[in-house]
Formats: sequence, structure tokens, C-alpha cells
Amino acid sequence: MNKKALIALSGGVDSSVAAVCMTEAGYDCVGVTMRLHDYGVTCGAAAEARDAAQVARQMGFPFAVLDCREDFDRQVIGPFVAAYEQGRTPNPCIECNRHMKFGALHRYAAEVGCDTVVTGHYARVEYDPDTGKYQLKKAKNLAKDQTYVLYFLTQEQLAHTAFPLGEMPDKDTVRQQAAEYGFVSAHKADSQDICFVPDGKYADFIRRRTGREYPPGDFVDADGRVLGQHKGLIGYTIGQRKGLGLSLPAPLYVRRKDMDHNTVLLTPESQLYTARLVAEDFNWIDGEPPAAPVRVTAKTRYSAKEAPATATPLADGRAEIVFDTPQRAVTTGQAVVLYDGDRVVGGGTIETTD
Repeated sequence: MNKKALIALSGGVDSSVAAVCMTEAGYDCVGVTMRLHDYGVTCGAAAEARDAAQVARQMGFPFAVLDCREDFDRQVIGPFVAAYEQGRTPNPCIECNRHMKFGALHRYAAEVGCDTVVTGHYARVEYDPDTGKYQLKKAKNLAKDQTYVLYFLTQEQLAHTAFPLGEMPDKDTVRQQAAEYGFVSAHKADSQDICFVPDGKYADFIRRRTGREYPPGDFVDADGRVLGQHKGLIGYTIGQRKGLGLSLPAPLYVRRKDMDHNTVLLTPESQLYTARLVAEDFNWIDGEPPAAPVRVTAKTRYSAKEAPATATPLADGRAEIVFDTPQRAVTTGQAVVLYDGDRVVGGGTIETTD
């Protein structure tokens, strides 16, 4: 067995402790930080790379910084902007994981002779000898579980990936272990916002990026009555109530954005619920779709609760998800991820909703 592991070091506490776990497990480790972009506080920027390099020095293994800015711009930022311009609400962290952490890093691992790629994600990989398949499973610390953003992993990638923090009972244990090693990351706050939009103002970022202005238009109700003026469709998302700039007799929420007519449909909350969706680019963790519809629980956004549903494979790599109970504010561009208990069944990008 090749016990050489590539550790994806971000400079944060989670990846630092992942390095500890692999070193203590007897792996010959190589550390790497990815420089992804130059917007604000960046992943792999000077401070993060310095902290990551310090972890590698303390643990006694080599370290490198990979310049991935061109690929990140093409595969993450570009599609993020395009999705907003198409009326969708994307999740760029999923695309970063897909193309960078489990795309570029797996290729780099092969170049430096590492059989395993290790990240600080909270998830688990298990091999099922009965089926001969690798399973992606929830972290033991359910409060930190990150399987929602890892649904795209293939059998080949799972066979060469390790998530040591998936076994940790809580975040305090992780920080304590980092403190015991004297890592500067031990007391760092967890990152919250999208890394290339650190102030959270997505519409402003898109305007700066494209150099375009997105024209104002009408807020309308279900009967087509004009309720006021919006400030450009890219500034709104399904289910939004705050920040509309309207004085209304009762709360209304964004239900749909009409890109052709430049209007935003506002409705009462009762009309935000969806019973059925179709997802594209669907990845079944087993490597192939089931032969018949399967009962699952499904999440339609990172912070959503799982809901009972039936999933049916469709043609062209798509899947239909029908919920037992309609779900609130299901949004195109977000991911839907399916579970069977603590096991990830698969996931894809929400293409259409009823």
C-alpha cells in the first residue's frame, strides 16, 4: 500500500489537524496550498500560505503553493457570474471542490506520487466489501457535516480520498488538538462567506467583474400588478423578503425572476413551496443510477433539513425528485443532495422546479 498522502492545507484549523491525523497514522505527507484568486482575503494568499507552510514545517513534511488562479477563474468564478445572469443562484463552493480540491489536487497528487488526497472536510469515506463500492457518509459531528458540497465525488476519487475529521466528535476536539501542536490556526474563526466575495455583496462583485449595469425593472404580483421597481435581477434570490425596498401591507417574497421581461414576481410565503424538481449533471455515488425509483431524504440547500422524497433517474444524466411534502424556496442553480440514512446516494444541480 502506498502510504503517501497529499494534504490540502488552507492555513485553517481543520486542514492543519487533518495533517496531524495522517502523520500520526504513519503516512508520508506532502503539503500543498492552492492560490485561487486575488479578490480580497484570498484562499492561498500570503497569510494563509504562510500559516500552512508553518504547519508543514512543524510536522516535518515538504510544502508547495500551486497557482490555480487561471483554472479557478475559468471553472468557478466565470460559471458563478454566468449563472446569476441566467437567473440562477449558484453554489461556487461546490464547483471549487469539484474542479480544484478534487480535480486539480488529484492530478497533482499523481505527479508527486501520492495515492491519497486529504482535506479538512467533515465527511467520511467507507469501503463496502459486499458491494465493492466506496460510500460517502456523513461526519460523526453532524453539526459540521459537509457532504452536501461533496456529492459529485466519483468511485475513483473516493478510493483515493481521506477525510480524517469525519471521525471527530466535535469542533472543540479539533481546536484542542491544534492547540496542543501550537498551530497558529487553533483559534482562527471559521470562514463563512464565499472566498472571492468576502463582503457578501454578490451583485456588486458581478457588476465589477463584467463592467455591465443590470437595468431596473418591475416587481409584480401574481396578477401582473406593478408593486415597485427592482434594482437589477442579479440582486435577488428565491425566497428573499428583506432588502426589496418596498413598503407593503403584508410580507411578500421573491418567487420567480423573469429574465425575458426583467421582472421579479413577489408572492405570499404560502406560494413558495415546491413538490417536484428536476436536477441535471446528476452524480450517483455508486457510479451508476438505480434501476428503479428509490426512497431517500433530500436537501435543497446547505442549511436545509432533509425531507422524505422519491428519486427517479431520467435520461441525459438527470433525475426527478418528488417530495412527500412541498419544500420552501427551492432554487435553480443550487444543489439537491440525496441521502439514505448517513450515506450519500447522489446529487445534482437543480434545473427546473414545479
